[in-house]
Amino acid sequence: MVFTPPLPLALTSPDLGYSGAFSTATSQESVTSKPVDIAILGVGRWGSHLLRNFAHHPQANVVAVVDPCAERLRVAASEYPRDQVLFTQDWAEAMQLPGLGGVAIATPAATHYDLIRAALRQGLHVMAEKPLTLNVAEALELCHLATQQQRQLVVDHTYLFHPAVRRGKAVISRAGTLRYGYATRTHLGPVRNDVDALWDLAVHDIAIFNHWLDEVPLQVQAQGKVWLQTRTDAPLANRLSDLVWVKLLYPSGFQASIHLCWSNPDKQRRLCVVGSEGTLVFDELLPEAPLTLLQGKLAQSQQHFSPIDQQRHVFSLDHAEPLAQLCDHFLKCVQLNQPSTISSGWLGAELVQILSALTHSLHQDGQPINLDLQEARY
Repeated sequence: MVFTPPLPLALTSPDLGYSGAFSTATSQESVTSKPVDIAILGVGRWGSHLLRNFAHHPQANVVAVVDPCAERLRVAASEYPRDQVLFTQDWAEAMQLPGLGGVAIATPAATHYDLIRAALRQGLHVMAEKPLTLNVAEALELCHLATQQQRQLVVDHTYLFHPAVRRGKAVISRAGTLRYGYATRTHLGPVRNDVDALWDLAVHDIAIFNHWLDEVPLQVQAQGKVWLQTRTDAPLANRLSDLVWVKLLYPSGFQASIHLCWSNPDKQRRLCVVGSEGTLVFDELLPEAPLTLLQGKLAQSQQHFSPIDQQRHVFSLDHAEPLAQLCDHFLKCVQLNQPSTISSGWLGAELVQILSALTHSLHQDGQPINLDLQEARY
């Protein structure tokens, strides 16, 4: 079965050079503009981190905080007491503020399309939490709208700004010819009721694999299990899988498998790429050594194979919060009015297409789905 997006995508190749927290711009990206007036839409678990970063950034001026929950607004107002900040439950009111330059959206995924479309039509730049949307056509529409409005749409794929991921891109060739990969992303909550574990978790590892390989999958498979939200009256498409197994096949022949679960007390955040000369390991839960290269290979002697050249190399990394780097990047995109070369709306739409194809496979008990994304990146 072939999954074909309604329109081809056009992406630029990412340039993921990295520097420290709130990094100093290069000469090409130097900015002298006044701070950007920002509205934060949603101050729940993730939105509160966005508020913290923008509130402390010298090139941002938070002028509005929006959330439907009065208690969240009260907490935000107590932590960031500023006379000129509007705290409101009405997102339309915030978007009407004079001088507003952009919005940062951290609301349920099902609300993204309406909020992003409204912001772009208002002439605002947008940074949106992943996934961009839950619908391929809507994601593409928003990308085209941002282009038409000459406004920047950046998607919060935070791991693309992680020092280990960015360094991994630079050193992955040391693993030799890349053969296969695997990732595990498990924890005990939080459990979402707007998307399943696939849409909540898989996008991180898929984005990293795609970035390190500089490829997108040509075939995907997914199988899952529902335990917690098991409404028997709901159609299969509306049941939220707690466990999902993902398989990705890339044009080069590289294969990746991903284990996702939000009801597993064995918390893991580990991604590996195996090559002919070694394995590059990104383990987020090892703060002293999150990125390592385990080198080694097999040498043949007559009918036997023996391991040789085994060693472990730990890479040094910059100390910087990935989300802080993302916020800094978004502000530069706004001030220069230039598209993101790291996590643009187009890249977000590409990942929505991959997740949508995986959902088709999930609902057909793991049937392989072929992707027609050959024009997506170039």
